[in-house]
Amino acid sequence: MSLLSDLINLNLSETTENIIAEYIWIGGSGLDLRSKARTLPGPVSDPSKLPKWNYDGSSTGQARGEDSEVILYPQAIFKDPFRRGNNILVMCDAYTPAGVPIPTNKRHAAAEIFSNPDVVSEEPWYGIEQEYTLLQNHIQWPLGWPIGGFPGPQGPYYCGIGADKAFGREIVDSHYKACLYAGINVSGINGEVMPGQWEFQVGPSLGISAGDEIWVARYILERITEIAGVVVSFDPKPIKGDWNGAGAHTNYSTKSMRNDGGYEIIKQAIEKLSKRHKEHIASYGEGNERRLTGKHETADINTFLWGVANRGASVRVGRDTEKAGKGYFEDRRPASNMDPYVVTSMIAETTILWKP
Repeated sequence: MSLLSDLINLNLSETTENIIAEYIWIGGSGLDLRSKARTLPGPVSDPSKLPKWNYDGSSTGQARGEDSEVILYPQAIFKDPFRRGNNILVMCDAYTPAGVPIPTNKRHAAAEIFSNPDVVSEEPWYGIEQEYTLLQNHIQWPLGWPIGGFPGPQGPYYCGIGADKAFGREIVDSHYKACLYAGINVSGINGEVMPGQWEFQVGPSLGISAGDEIWVARYILERITEIAGVVVSFDPKPIKGDWNGAGAHTNYSTKSMRNDGGYEIIKQAIEKLSKRHKEHIASYGEGNERRLTGKHETADINTFLWGVANRGASVRVGRDTEKAGKGYFEDRRPASNMDPYVVTSMIAETTILWKP
């Protein structure tokens, strides 16, 4: 008799040209991910060749019951690391039947900004450091922590090794390889300061692709933790007290910043960001006020600070960038639960298009 694992791992290409496409979209909270699968007659590599689809928006908090149909527009294709073969993951955004983007569709507005000729010519690159916390199922307490208790204080866990310091590495490594298989530009992983907390980095990614890649990387992570019986949290401060929060530091550069003399362009961009600090904070994730306290490698949420090699700043410039006179900077304010479409497009809009 076949084992369940044998059936899950069946190679469809041996018997059919059909493929399975898993359509992914963002749910009604703006933070949750949903997906469903459909059969297609053969391999597809261009999202414009994929059919639109629909779902019941009244069951995701995105439509009323009497008018529940929401339409999925395929936007980006990735290889499916779970089904493998020619099967694909499809990142979608959502519209009404009349073609109007629904309120939780933040990709549409971001794509408009990234298609602006002034933005296109600057070729904005992003590198996003996505932090997250692994939780024990049912009790919502960090993986590796004693139930109802606390581990030793922070210090040995950041990039640590050993059974008493690194909790969930098999999940992290599985996610790393699965993302690379999918075609996501994951550039690295590391254990974070709080035990049970980890980080993966995506980038450099150009424009709207940074948002697509982060959302699909989150999807893959949630699928892997589902298999492992572990919960992943993107809460920016999952544990109160003297424990680090979780962010999504966003590294950013434009063509002008990467060219000779770019450091002056970087400083001008940071000055623009300082003038729109409140607007950015309002769009940088829910619950961020619990994380941005001026402690645990953060600047206070009400204060804008920037500096070279300063991890307590709102925006940090690296020593290499200062020395070279060109490069990139890091916006340290976004929370781990931020919407990457919102954050990346807002940074581009403020630094390239906005005229103070």
